[in-house]
Amino acid sequence: MNKTLFLGTLAAGAMLAGIAAAGTLDDVKARGVLNCGANTGLTGFGAPDANGDYQGFDVDLCKAVAAAVLGDQSKVKYVPTTGETRFTALASGEVDLLVRNSTWTFSRDTDLKLDFVAVNYYDGQGFLVRKDLGVTSAKELGGATICIQTGTTTELNLADYFKSNSLEYTPVTVVDDADAQRQFLAGACDAFTTDASGLASARATLPNPDDYVVLPEIISKEPLGPVVRHGDNNWGDIVRWTYYALVEAEEKGITKANVEEMAASSTDPEVRRLLGVEGEQGKFLGLDNDWAKRAIAANGNYGEIFETNLGESTPIKLARGLNALWSQGGLQYAPPFR
Repeated sequence: MNKTLFLGTLAAGAMLAGIAAAGTLDDVKARGVLNCGANTGLTGFGAPDANGDYQGFDVDLCKAVAAAVLGDQSKVKYVPTTGETRFTALASGEVDLLVRNSTWTFSRDTDLKLDFVAVNYYDGQGFLVRKDLGVTSAKELGGATICIQTGTTTELNLADYFKSNSLEYTPVTVVDDADAQRQFLAGACDAFTTDASGLASARATLPNPDDYVVLPEIISKEPLGPVVRHGDNNWGDIVRWTYYALVEAEEKGITKANVEEMAASSTDPEVRRLLGVEGEQGKFLGLDNDWAKRAIAANGNYGEIFETNLGESTPIKLARGLNALWSQGGLQYAPPFR
């Protein structure tokens, strides 16, 4: 191919890519509302409160993206999705962004043509049982009936674990977490399996939570994170870097309360770039330079969001664990803002 033709082809390809990439951002701006695929109800992560308003760890990421893009964290429509409907809702355009305890896997990334842009919660699959069952290990669940959501990675993980340990079980399929809790409380299953974070959430909302225990085994890796449609690279960048802005804010000591003060007084070059005081990072996303400052101001940095919704002072009582910052022994780590 000659140089002129090559450059023309490259330019045409870049133009088409730019058009495709601009799609979701333009749609959200024109609509004035971010359509966020949420859980049907997982306390601490994403569930409607007594007034019907969605609250939770995942919900706060949706709010941060809305604040970054639309300037207002309240401009979000939460679309409840189940394990079976969530990816269809995203692929069809019903939602702009999926943020509801979804595991990043090879097939979901490649076969479903979806992009997991970050891991906002490192998790693993476990088991919840009644204490009076007298079981202290998952390896004692041979012959048990187990409640499990359809359309999830937990189905395959469960089958693999029991096969590798030469155990038999009877699955009781459920639609969502609420259905699982109903079946579990009704005695339809001896154990309930899902991500350990989901089990902590379920246990906290059960009557007499001390009557139940999460078994010690973690049988899988479950990297959970926000998902966008494949090919919409600019929108993926916006969601990815909004999330990492929250992580970077925790690393740098930027909080909801002091974000304005930090913007005005910090001499740290990375803080100044993050908060839009120096450089023009916003333009590379199609946003203004205050996008990250607004995202942080919405509900605070990653650590604040975690502690408010999931931390040890909440009914969920989750320790940071793997989700601590890298500097504190965890896996959360923001790439450089430069």
